[in-house]
Amino acid sequence: MERKWDGKSRGGSLGTWFFVVTLKYLGVKAAYVLLAFVAPYFVLFAPKATRSIYRYYRHIIGFGRVKSAIRIFVHFYVFGQTIVDKIALKHGISKPYTFSYGNYEEFLKVLDSGSGAIIIGAHVGSWEVGAPFFNKYGKNMNIVMLDAEYEKIKSVIEDGSQKQDFKIIPIGNDGLDTVLKIKAALDAKEYVCFQGDRYMDDGNSMTKMFMGHEANFPKGLFQIAAKLNVPVVFYYAMRDLMVFHYTFSFQIADMSASNSKERFNNLVDQYIASLEQIVRKYPQQWFNFYDFWKF
Repeated sequence: MERKWDGKSRGGSLGTWFFVVTLKYLGVKAAYVLLAFVAPYFVLFAPKATRSIYRYYRHIIGFGRVKSAIRIFVHFYVFGQTIVDKIALKHGISKPYTFSYGNYEEFLKVLDSGSGAIIIGAHVGSWEVGAPFFNKYGKNMNIVMLDAEYEKIKSVIEDGSQKQDFKIIPIGNDGLDTVLKIKAALDAKEYVCFQGDRYMDDGNSMTKMFMGHEANFPKGLFQIAAKLNVPVVFYYAMRDLMVFHYTFSFQIADMSASNSKERFNNLVDQYIASLEQIVRKYPQQWFNFYDFWKF
């Protein structure tokens, strides 16, 4: 059974355009109402994603069969809410939203340290919701991601939206080129942002215990961080149960080990523990829609 992410995400430019128009003329609450009709479509016509969510609730979270089945719809609906929120904030619709920050001052000290930094997130919550709040630091943010998927919908999202200063380091076939761009950004004392829970190359993955079961994680980004020995921050932007409220979490990794091998092992353990804490607190915001675990 295929457990590796194929690099493709659900949805596309047409669906994004539809919600951009809805937000512009009807507002956020109307977009949420429409999501109630969109979510069942994905339950029925995205069988692989539906199956993976059911298995997640049934085998990882430990819910019963009926509760796990019900949670499939809820999961797609919450995912849709984060997408609507992201689009709304990109278009300057910020009035309904409130935000709180955890460890924010310590995070800013890392950014102001003059040594560059690696910021590691995951496909939980919506890291992009926090994009407008990086302010002056945004121009030094480099996001490592598959450029093909980004190009697919960014013209729709950015049409009429507020300009963002973030730069993209695309992941392509030439892995060395990507590594060199990452190193160049860090050498320039800039910040490089990764998602630490997906990998594209079986040869560059590692198997770890996560949420009580074995799962594969990418190892390349942790190797880079350990070798270059720059500050590392784990970052999550999570949607709270309170409507329109997000909590930003910044956790500073301990990089005090004396050599790169120890730093690598410690960093991986810290990240997995950090991610597990977040997923257990916000189980409905785990947005890896494929078979992540080895059953």
